[in-house]
Amino acid sequence: MQREFLSSNDEIEVEVAKINEFGCEEMKEVKVGEYGSVLLIRDKAGDFSAIGRKCSHYGAPLSKGALCDNHVRCPWHGACFNIKTGDIEDFPGLDSIPVYKVKINNGSVYIRCRRQELSTAKRLPTLTNYQPNFDKRVFFIIGGGPAALSCADTLRKEGFQGRIIMATRERSLPYDRPKLSKALSSTAASLQLRSAEFFKDTAIEVLTESEVIGLNIKTKTVTMKDNSIIIYDSVLIATGSNPRIMHITGSQAKGIFTLRTPEDGNAIASESNGKNVVIVGSSFIGMEIAAYLANKAQSVSVIGRSQTPFSATLGPRIGAALQKMHESKGVKFFSKTNVKSFHADDNNNLTGLTLSNGIYIPADVCILGIGVTPATEFLAGSGISLSKHGFVPVDENMKVAADVYAAGDIAQFTIQATRGLPVSIGHYQIALKHGNIAAKNMLGKNVALNTVPYFWTQMFGKSLRYTGFGAGFDEITFDGDVEGLSFIAYYIKSNRVIAAASMGRDPAVSRIAALMLSNSMPSADEIRKDSMVWQTRL
Repeated sequence: MQREFLSSNDEIEVEVAKINEFGCEEMKEVKVGEYGSVLLIRDKAGDFSAIGRKCSHYGAPLSKGALCDNHVRCPWHGACFNIKTGDIEDFPGLDSIPVYKVKINNGSVYIRCRRQELSTAKRLPTLTNYQPNFDKRVFFIIGGGPAALSCADTLRKEGFQGRIIMATRERSLPYDRPKLSKALSSTAASLQLRSAEFFKDTAIEVLTESEVIGLNIKTKTVTMKDNSIIIYDSVLIATGSNPRIMHITGSQAKGIFTLRTPEDGNAIASESNGKNVVIVGSSFIGMEIAAYLANKAQSVSVIGRSQTPFSATLGPRIGAALQKMHESKGVKFFSKTNVKSFHADDNNNLTGLTLSNGIYIPADVCILGIGVTPATEFLAGSGISLSKHGFVPVDENMKVAADVYAAGDIAQFTIQATRGLPVSIGHYQIALKHGNIAAKNMLGKNVALNTVPYFWTQMFGKSLRYTGFGAGFDEITFDGDVEGLSFIAYYIKSNRVIAAASMGRDPAVSRIAALMLSNSMPSADEIRKDSMVWQTRL
């Protein structure tokens, strides 16, 4: 079938399918001669399009993802791509994917492209250069995490020619933060999201180890730690969060860690090898670290205040199954308790800890995974009113005040999934989306935030996906085998499915995310009757 035509400019035209091999709203990975493969899609109207076959985030096969309207959603982490343009429209990831010309002739589908276009999984856009003679504005970004990078990246993609300054207190250029707790030994360089050359080529000034200590939205100035002052035209606040620490007896002992940076992760990995490790906190950070250290440390113990890990987020049944998986790898659990005090030797090196139930646990290393607080202390006196817990309220455009925007962990926002409730969600995908939307509105484009939260975790090679906003769920309905780690969980509140989680059932959560975004998810009553009824809605 694969007839091939070569033109003088190294373009190829290859027959890749027959029209009658595709139904409407169907996609398949097809070979383009001997040169590579693409994702061929037939939409609801019967029209064909072709895009790159892999997600630009971690390379997941998009043919295994979710096709909904004019978008395909990655089966692993939920990134969303336009099937007509290849543009990334929801995250994670930063890059779009290639799009290929499709030709229909005599009942056959042809792909026309340059051969080298089939060898790349990402499509880097043409980015606007810094042109101070045409645009003298200064856009200042406080922070160097995913929201900050997404904002800077989007500003150049959207044509901003002014000056972009990104100030971060960290040593490193922006990096892939979710990998920190899953691969503690990863270096900052190996996690880097954009190269130093990228920032140079796009004239995005990244000031590392440069902490902002003050902001004045009336005078439009930021004050740096060295007391220098920078005047801005528009500012994004994206400072992320700080790990909580414990203020109890012995908490200053050497060997007690939190995880925030690659340097933290490297120190934990180095100090934990062959040692007795205790992890305080049985949520995602703590459990991922426990999984990473299980075959490296002498012993790993997890201290949790709830009966099972993840009880508040995933429910006790899933929590118990994940605890059992950890226990099968030698991890010990101490539930419904907390740390009362730490103990150290004469050199102040950690030797153990006593729990509130009186149990003593020997420990050389302790990692605190007990939550985070928003890094907004520097906003005192800025003219910005913070929420009760220190978050920055924003509107649907990520706007705080005139020419002031906020994104990521510190932002308090509302979307359809939160049912009108102002929330802060510390997810990587959310941070990237926030930065993208903020950038567009800094440029006056008036684009509202519209997304569905998507989260993932991985422990012992097993992945869990989660979408929606499940706070306050009053019921969980399951499909599959929870104890066997192959299931879909539906979180229900007021007869509405508000979130879903899965293990071993990809791409279920990505498909459900697409339905939630389009407000097409079946009701709880429908799910109770047929837990897979949502498949008929795609």
